[in-house]
Amino acid sequence: MRPPGTAVVGAPGDVDVAAAVKSHLAAGEGAAARELYGELVRRHQRKATRIALYYLRESAEADEAVQDAFVKAYTHLRDFEYGRSFEVWFTRILVNSCLDRVKARGRRARWMIAADDLGDASPLDRVAMPRESTPEALALRRERGERLMDAIERLPERQRTVVLLSQIEGATTREVSEVTGLRETTIRVHLFRALRRLRLLLADDPAFGTAPARD
Repeated sequence: MRPPGTAVVGAPGDVDVAAAVKSHLAAGEGAAARELYGELVRRHQRKATRIALYYLRESAEADEAVQDAFVKAYTHLRDFEYGRSFEVWFTRILVNSCLDRVKARGRRARWMIAADDLGDASPLDRVAMPRESTPEALALRRERGERLMDAIERLPERQRTVVLLSQIEGATTREVSEVTGLRETTIRVHLFRALRRLRLLLADDPAFGTAPARD
């Protein structure tokens, strides 16, 4: 069984699948379009949920945001242009949806994500965290992840989005530009300021200045 969010080797790419869905919709073949669109959902659902969790911090609300984003993308799929990246196009819809929810909520969400919720390949595991698998190292890894996300949430909205997409999700500057609508030079400025701010926020944090003792 292939891992969630991955495509089978030799399978049609996202753009081709999206184009096929559009063709079914244009022909009035709704059932076929929905069934084929389900393949795009399966490919991107895990990453989409991870992104939503970064913003919303609550699993139930993140799931709702992801579902709403997929529905919105489906209803606007006729606007998707062949040759564009479906992932980037969809991520922009998702991020905007999450930001709308954060603004509507009007309060700071509490951290409610267990480490396992982010998946084995979470980039958080690679951000200033120990590689050891001892209980002390694992505890420090979780603590650093929580402190890092708390610090990121204190950034201005645009800086937070740039950091999440580029440093946490590994998107390129061009992809972040397509998602946010900002110029690449502007993104680099936001990233520079965000990382400088994070260093200040975490400078006196013991979790980022200590390492677990070795036997």
